[in-house]
Amino acid sequence: MTPKTLCEMMAVDKQLTVDGVAEAAKQGYRSIINNRPDGEEPGQPTSAEIGAAARAAGMEYVHIPVVPGQIADDQVAAFEKALEVLPKPILGYCKSGMRASTLWALCRCCDLGADAAIDSAAKAGYDLAPLRPRLEARAG
Repeated sequence: MTPKTLCEMMAVDKQLTVDGVAEAAKQGYRSIINNRPDGEEPGQPTSAEIGAAARAAGMEYVHIPVVPGQIADDQVAAFEKALEVLPKPILGYCKSGMRASTLWALCRCCDLGADAAIDSAAKAGYDLAPLRPRLEARAG
């Protein structure tokens, strides 16, 4: 497990395993947000399996499934609510970390601005430049 930090309260990673959840807890994460739909790929752990592992490790868990390239406003709102209420730091994940990074940027761009959100994601290895028009529209 090699999480990539987006800000002090949030990091992202690729698909977690049940064992990876215990490792995340050891690394100090207090909550997990899963952005993968169940059954997206053969052999991936289910939301129920990851949620049970998170609870066993004393962590909070939220499942906000997102199909790649189809992030809807209600999913952004759910992610934003999770960022507000979950114990921090939070580890978000999906297949590669891109959806989790995108959701984070869409939530944080109002406070950070589009440029800072894009720069933060770029430092973590995620290119959100194509998302600039949506980030700027949200940031106002």
